[in-house]
Amino acid sequence: MTTENPVERINTRPIGPDVLDVQDFNERIVGAYNDGSAEMGLPADASTARSLIPAGTGVLRDFSYIAPEIPLLNSENCVACMACVTECPDTAILGKVVPKAKLEAELGQVSDPTEREHYRRQFGKTTKFWNIYEKKGQEPGYFGIFIDPTKCKGCAECVEACGDHGALSMLKKEKGVLPRFQKTFDFYRKLPETPTQYINEKLLTDMMLAERSLLYVGGAGSCMGCGEGTALRMMLAATGFVYGRENIGLINSTGCSTVYASTYPYNPYLLPWSNSLFENGPTYAMGVRSRWDQMGWKDKKLWVIGGDGAMLDIGFNALSRMLASGMNIKILLLDTQVYSNTGGQSSTATFTGQNTKFSVHGKVIPGKVERRKEVAQIAMMHPDTLVAQTSCAMTNHFYKSIIAANEYDGPAIVSVYTTCQPEHGVGDNMAMHQSKLAVDTRTFPVLLYDPRKGARISERLSLQGNPAQNDDFYVDPKSGEAYDFISFARSEGRFAKHFDQDGTPSPTMLATREERLQNWRLLQELAGIR
Repeated sequence: MTTENPVERINTRPIGPDVLDVQDFNERIVGAYNDGSAEMGLPADASTARSLIPAGTGVLRDFSYIAPEIPLLNSENCVACMACVTECPDTAILGKVVPKAKLEAELGQVSDPTEREHYRRQFGKTTKFWNIYEKKGQEPGYFGIFIDPTKCKGCAECVEACGDHGALSMLKKEKGVLPRFQKTFDFYRKLPETPTQYINEKLLTDMMLAERSLLYVGGAGSCMGCGEGTALRMMLAATGFVYGRENIGLINSTGCSTVYASTYPYNPYLLPWSNSLFENGPTYAMGVRSRWDQMGWKDKKLWVIGGDGAMLDIGFNALSRMLASGMNIKILLLDTQVYSNTGGQSSTATFTGQNTKFSVHGKVIPGKVERRKEVAQIAMMHPDTLVAQTSCAMTNHFYKSIIAANEYDGPAIVSVYTTCQPEHGVGDNMAMHQSKLAVDTRTFPVLLYDPRKGARISERLSLQGNPAQNDDFYVDPKSGEAYDFISFARSEGRFAKHFDQDGTPSPTMLATREERLQNWRLLQELAGIR
């Protein structure tokens, strides 16, 4: 069995007899967009009129021209932690385990010794897949990391995620680099899928080794390093791994995620999805859920995607109504604390003091003046609703939140911190780092509120995952520095004007620090810690 083109795998039949021929769409329409002739040569046809896009057409999109660098693997340093694969927002870096005998046989078919040695260097003998299996008397597996040059935007998030392991670095795209990377990725695609014996279902990071988890093919027009892309990939991986793509549907409220994930004719999803208006994603989902239940599809998972603007502002009433309905619908709230899609205006999730459009930091008004609305506490007050607040940087907490939401027979909302590099004023490679820092500094605490755990809020609410749960702040044991909102704000451009030449924070920053502390203490009280 070989890994085939995901578009070829899923798009095997026309969508409707006279509406959309998928093969024709991919060859004629996507092909015209790829070669630049679409604007001059394509007619207005039925597929355009119906706003239909086949599944996974983003796999045909080429981003290799965007960045001057591409990740380079040093397999000798790789420990198979899967952090780079998990955190990549574009499905541009993938891992695979190949049994010893199978890889040696595949390499033996490569006639060019230089090429053969190059492919071999993409694989390493890791403790996780080699040493442990060898000790058990089982066939060990080589673990390899491969970069898809057509999907990589050069954000270097994978290098940041790799951290001290030093298995990844950025390489300049000099002459011959891209063809070599493409040839290497073609070799990866010819190899069989990772055998099930190497995928430990209890080790959640291994999920993306399974092909059924890779339901986001990349090719989305999101910004380099986009925090939202990682959240979408991880949610789909956790859901697809357990339930399969045939049992998942997506409703997408208007926002960045509708723009970059359905810019005609490209979309990254290998499952049914539909875009809705900014304010009524949950309402639309209630109609879909009702129809599915009538059809006997009660076990299919229905997820609604929306930003903090769609869920906390204009669509807040629709969200509240859906949660109160008791219907089996799941919400993935992509919390960027700003309306990224409209140029960075503030939302009610925006932190006090943040510099945004419509709350510009000037001489009189120091940025956003209102306090942030806390969706987690509000959602907890709805009857029998599962609530999670999580971070992509905390892989296990994120996956456990998604798994709990899917298992729960009723409404669930998962609010995830999603770095928006342009609006937050941070580097393209910093989504994971800033997301973790937001948790460590009480800026965005993680939590899981599960009504199945007991009758009291303190029994239902867990703050596990936050550092120093019993204290006001986490204190670095080496430096003695308290990780607080000031520590977080110093690291982002959206708060830059609140610090003078000496780094002294403004009164607004000190007030926001206190406000974030009071929010943390409230959560501690609700969880029975204080």
